[in-house]
Amino acid sequence: MTDPTFSDDAGLQGDAGPLVVSGDGLAVPVPSGLAVTFLDVVLNAPGPEGLAARFRFVAPQIKGGAVEFEVASADMAHLCQNFALQRVAKFGPVPSQIIISLSDSAVPFGEAAPDVTQFFEAYRIEDERCIWEAF
Repeated sequence: MTDPTFSDDAGLQGDAGPLVVSGDGLAVPVPSGLAVTFLDVVLNAPGPEGLAARFRFVAPQIKGGAVEFEVASADMAHLCQNFALQRVAKFGPVPSQIIISLSDSAVPFGEAAPDVTQFFEAYRIEDERCIWEAF
């Protein structure tokens, strides 16, 4: 599978709300070896520190706490530094934060899913690096 093409109008949804660009299920390698796929990136939805880009990934193996948070956290840091950071400038102004999420299944953005295991981490961009921020 190839990397999704990000352009001004390709794959965008949501005229008045957040813009969602599909990740087309792209497989993304992570240090833990979990099977991770790129679900989408959500833009134009304010984050806790202003403009944020939310890169959302699916990792079915995390279901029910089968993967410890420390393992998922290391994978999310890797996804920020080695995947999201390389792509975020393609969307326009650089955001204040990159938010990485891992879910055991796809969840529509903004919807509650209490039965789905989800991990979130936030990073600020500094000197072309993802710097972890308490979320």
